[in-house]
Amino acid sequence: MDQQSETEMSEAELRERDERAPEHEVAEAASEDRAEPDEDQAAPEDEAPPPKKKRSLLLVGLLIAAGAIAGGAYLYFSTLNIESTDDAYTDGRAVTIAPQVSGLVVSLDVNDNQFVRKGEPLIHIDPRQYIQDRDSAEGALQVAKAQLAGLKLGAEIARKNFPAQLEQAKAQLASAQAAEVRAEADYQRQRSLPKQATTQQEVDAATAALRQAQAQVALAEAQVSVAEPVPQRIGQADADVGQLTGQVEQAQAKLDQANLNLEWTVVRAPQDGWITKRNVEVGNYVTPGQQIFSIVSPEVWVTANFKESQLDRIRPGQPVDIEIDAYPHLKLKGHVDSVQLGSGSKFTAFPPENATGNFIKIVQRVPVKIDIDSGLDPALPLPLGISAVPTVKLK
Repeated sequence: MDQQSETEMSEAELRERDERAPEHEVAEAASEDRAEPDEDQAAPEDEAPPPKKKRSLLLVGLLIAAGAIAGGAYLYFSTLNIESTDDAYTDGRAVTIAPQVSGLVVSLDVNDNQFVRKGEPLIHIDPRQYIQDRDSAEGALQVAKAQLAGLKLGAEIARKNFPAQLEQAKAQLASAQAAEVRAEADYQRQRSLPKQATTQQEVDAATAALRQAQAQVALAEAQVSVAEPVPQRIGQADADVGQLTGQVEQAQAKLDQANLNLEWTVVRAPQDGWITKRNVEVGNYVTPGQQIFSIVSPEVWVTANFKESQLDRIRPGQPVDIEIDAYPHLKLKGHVDSVQLGSGSKFTAFPPENATGNFIKIVQRVPVKIDIDSGLDPALPLPLGISAVPTVKLK
């Protein structure tokens, strides 16, 4: 009985021990895991990593170095044949518009930033004073022309009358001389007759006739002297015609100026472009030379200020890629037009003077004109002065 109970108790203890065995193993494993960090902490810090980890670090370093070398080589070769600068801007022609006559503005025909064609009216100036000036000039011209016509007719008559008057004077002189000869003969005849054959009255009559004939000869000679300078008298007539011709031309010039002033009362666009910097309103009084508009031409280019060390290989005709900061989507193509013959500092109001003894070398910049060939958007005109980044392809 006792043996049987002991046997049953031993079997029950064995089953209970078997059930507890997994929990004990788990507890032992956990205790071993907790003990491992202590062993790692106890290991020396300068212990070398395993060979596999060293190879991984070396491979990563080699890859990084190779990538840096490749990137540097790509950057070098990609920029070897290009020159670029961010000191560039769009440029163009801006024409200043100013009236050429003074007056009150009665009409304004354009607005700000409006596109105009060559010859289109911009403003109208009150024309009434200039219409009156034109009419007055026309009247003065008509009077001068009438006077000139009269002098021309007189000159034509003079060309015929003056020679005829000279011939007439000469004929009268010849007639007077003939009468003088006859009177002289009668006088001599009367003087040679005996007193019984003539009377004192006949002698006195012959003497008077002789003196009268002599007076007629003197008068005819004087008339010949007056009529002789025919070329001079014709020249004087021609000179009068020339003087009045000059007055007619002067009157015509005044009329032309009056017509021109009247035409200038309408200020017109000298070229195609956009209206900018409008400085006039209806009712303003404008004077000659006063700036009232600027017109920006549609022709736009890029002025790039390259450093002097970048100019060695830049030549006219080389292609250029252009980026516009304001419009990144525009991909403009162009070419180098020309290089300015002088740095920007040379054309300033006070250029540097390097002979003063305090010279400091500064890298200068030289403007390069770049024409735009393609890529412009007709609906998006480029304002002048906005930033650009040109890249010149040297080959």
